[in-house]
Amino acid sequence: MKTISQNIAEYAVTLDFDALPNSVVHEVKRRVIDSFACAVGAFNCKPAMVARDMGRRFQTGEGSSIWGTDYKASPEFAAFATGILFRYLDFNDTYLSKEPAHPSDNIPAALAIAQSEKLCGKELIGAIALGYEIQCRLCDAASLRAKGWDHVGYVSIASAALAARLMKLSVEQTQHAIALGIAPNVTLRQTRAGELSMWKGCAAANAARNGVFAAMLAGGGITGPSEIFEGQMGFFRQVTGEFDLDVNCFAGKQGNFKILDSYIKRYPSEYHSQAGVEATLRLRDKIEICDIDEINIETYDACVDIIAGEKEKWNPQTRETADHSLPYCVAVALFDGKVGLEQFSENRISDSELIKFLQKIKVKRNEDHNKQYPESFPCFIEINGKNGETFSETVDYPKGHPKNALSDVEIEEKFRSLNNGVICDGKVNELFGMVWNLEKLSNVEDLMKAVRA
Repeated sequence: MKTISQNIAEYAVTLDFDALPNSVVHEVKRRVIDSFACAVGAFNCKPAMVARDMGRRFQTGEGSSIWGTDYKASPEFAAFATGILFRYLDFNDTYLSKEPAHPSDNIPAALAIAQSEKLCGKELIGAIALGYEIQCRLCDAASLRAKGWDHVGYVSIASAALAARLMKLSVEQTQHAIALGIAPNVTLRQTRAGELSMWKGCAAANAARNGVFAAMLAGGGITGPSEIFEGQMGFFRQVTGEFDLDVNCFAGKQGNFKILDSYIKRYPSEYHSQAGVEATLRLRDKIEICDIDEINIETYDACVDIIAGEKEKWNPQTRETADHSLPYCVAVALFDGKVGLEQFSENRISDSELIKFLQKIKVKRNEDHNKQYPESFPCFIEINGKNGETFSETVDYPKGHPKNALSDVEIEEKFRSLNNGVICDGKVNELFGMVWNLEKLSNVEDLMKAVRA
């Protein structure tokens, strides 16, 4: 029987742009604009500035652009620096299954290699669709979180495969790239436990960097460990347990491309909070904050475990913890009537009145919601007033879910609302036009020039 890495490698090498439905091509373009929106919003965050400064000090004549700049670094470092911008705000897209994921974490790897290899827009689109397909199928196959590992472990695999594809590596070389993406790069879930640090927003960028580096090593002739999944000390035994990932499970063989099943975010917070925020905003005008006695939230286990199950989520001290706190997101939505970047500023997080209000919130598990997840993401919010009045709302499909999708115009507006002059306003429409016609682009270099801040 073929190994898992061989199945992934064969699919990566043989997937053809012409096999992509128009809906997939269009969705890739939407995710590029959405990722660019996240990048302009995060442009002046500390980790992004640190990475840009490192890139500036170690520029190369060739290589790949660090997003937003006019200088280049080695492709793997460019993937890292760009990846921080795309992920840091926790505003990029999401896929939830046995394992959660932000599959657009693979786009920085695709941009870096497509530019360094001087490839066209069609090649970039195909690689991005491939990254989504591989990572999401792995998320369907086995949980990393349940075993104490971080979900970005799947980014290293998907980014290695898409980078190998863009570099025109053989099936055998691509297998080695996948093995080299896995063996040194299994990552601890502690990244997302307790009080969260800046690394929470950098870990996926590092995984994309590792995937690119693995493909570059394999392209140069370095071989990786054999039977990386099935071996005696391999991924199955040490990380996930056994699962099947036959080559025929991927899109084009059967079923939809997974990019169509993933979700874009309306709010810059962990995806499980999106329904709760939306339900809260619907209720906000029905009662004054001073009249609220208590708030009861009911939702599914994953939501409780990830963003309401630790004491730190009830008294967040960092931006990274606040955007992963369901009670904080609900409270700040009530207080401010919106959930944007300013709701996660240091001053807002340290507001004692807001933090004290979290004591009025209770979060419970709901077995019916567990049965619906992850087909839907139900969150029930009940606000009880001091005078006995009760108001409630349930949201199953928050805005941005494929069943309640953001329009193309709304995605463009997300970019404009976050841009704040990072990209000159006069250049924004030109950039949008380039992305909406990405399959006609002759060189990805031109796209990277268009996003210079």
